[in-house]
Amino acid sequence: MKIPGRPKCPRRIENAPEVTYFKPRGVPMSELEVISLVIEEFEALRLVDMEGLQQEEAAQIMGISRRAFWKDIQNARAKVALALATGKAIEIKGGNYVRSSKEI
Repeated sequence: MKIPGRPKCPRRIENAPEVTYFKPRGVPMSELEVISLVIEEFEALRLVDMEGLQQEEAAQIMGISRRAFWKDIQNARAKVALALATGKAIEIKGGNYVRSSKEI
């Protein structure tokens, strides 16, 4: 029996991504397995790997602890690496987040 932990607090995100699906070229959708990346995992990747922020600063922007942020970014990186290495599609959807302005 799994003991439930503390509920995951909503992460603050600046914007949901406009493009929410990526797939290997030349492979029909019917043949692809899909890896789901939740929006807050995508936001963690965007803040650190695209914007170049330190994890502590990115965690503050998202309104979560550095440890929670670390878990989100590790999950996101593992999912993206798995999809790229094994030819799976990536779908960005769902999650537990709220939209916020950049001025936090």
